[in-house]
Parts: sequence; structure tokens; C-alpha cells
Amino acid sequence: MWYHNPMNIDFILFRQISVLSLFFGALSGLVTLIPFIGTLSMVFLICFVAPLVIWLLIKYGCLSLSSIKESVIVGAIAGFVSYLGFSIIYIPISVILMKFFNISANYGIGIMLSNAGFFILTVLSIFMGVLSATVNAFTGFLTFYILEFISSSKR
Repeated sequence: MWYHNPMNIDFILFRQISVLSLFFGALSGLVTLIPFIGTLSMVFLICFVAPLVIWLLIKYGCLSLSSIKESVIVGAIAGFVSYLGFSIIYIPISVILMKFFNISANYGIGIMLSNAGFFILTVLSIFMGVLSATVNAFTGFLTFYILEFISSSKR
């Protein structure tokens, strides 16, 4: 093989994690625009995307978690990518609704988004993406232990 992969990264698995995370992030971005459901959608996005992605990938045989490190890495990737997908959908639609129609699903966020510049929005999205990655890494870690507990209790 002409290319040596020293870190043994599976790019197909990385793409599958990213696509699923982007899908759930974009879906969460659309659902967050609904006024009373938006808070639950944000909690799901920040906390529970990684367990869902891990469960789906294990269910369809694309992922087999063999260590805590793998579950934390998958959780962090899922959390960060899902928040970026959320930001790509939610921020432009929220800004358009606030500036042109004076409608906001969450008034405080709407005012901030309508008055913030592109640089501030980018920094805020990256910061929240890192926060989502951290929390989802932890929930991925918990998912690993729960799956190990379930598999050991079936033996």
C-alpha cells in the first residue's frame, strides 16, 4: 500500500460518525426553532447525540467498541460535528427570522444573534462545539460502560 496510516484511523468510520452527527445536529437545529421544544432539543444535542450515534453504529455492525478511549473519541467527534451542523442550520434561520420578521424562538438568543458579527458567531459556535464535544465524550464513556454491563449480564 502506498500510504501508511501511523495512527490506524478508519476514515470510513470517521465519515459515518460525521454524517450521522451532522444529520442529528441539523435536525436539532430545525427542531430548536420550535419555541417550547427547543430547550429539549438543545439538551439532546449537548448531551445525547454520542450515545445515539454509538448505538446506531453498533446496531448496524459498523462499530465495535473495544476500549474506553474509542468511546470517548467517538463521543467527542459526534458532539463537535453535531453542534457545527446545528449551528449551520440554526444560526442563519434564526438571524433571518429576527432581522426580517422580528420573530425569535428564544428572545435572548435572537437578540444576541441579530446584533453579533460573523467573527463572534464563529467563535461562539466553536466554543459551544467544544463544550458539546466534552459532554458527549463523557456520555460516550458512559455508553461504553452501560453496553459492557448489558453484555456481561447476558453471559
